[in-house]
Amino acid sequence: MFIFREQTQVDDLGNGVTRRILAHGGGMMAVEVTFEKDAVGPLHHHPHEQLTYVLSGRFAFTIDGETHEVGAGDTLYKKPDVIHGCVCLEPGVLLDTFTPQREDFLS
Repeated sequence: MFIFREQTQVDDLGNGVTRRILAHGGGMMAVEVTFEKDAVGPLHHHPHEQLTYVLSGRFAFTIDGETHEVGAGDTLYKKPDVIHGCVCLEPGVLLDTFTPQREDFLS
């Protein structure tokens, strides 16, 4: 399966955050999330495993009550149902991978 960027849709999530669903199918999904400076990814949880790779920018990420500043090249793992969120310190882009795929993003 090939996914070409110009054929994907950007969803404005508000407050300086946009989401672009990339490849997905079977039990996996890749999602690009773009943040403006000071944008917040509110604390939340879901039943999916999630890997986040920081493509650019700087973020203060909280996972299960622990907060660290991360930047380009850093990777974060979130277990199912663990509470996590972030604050964008410098404009940036994240690549999230979920398993199973986020059906709620597709509807």
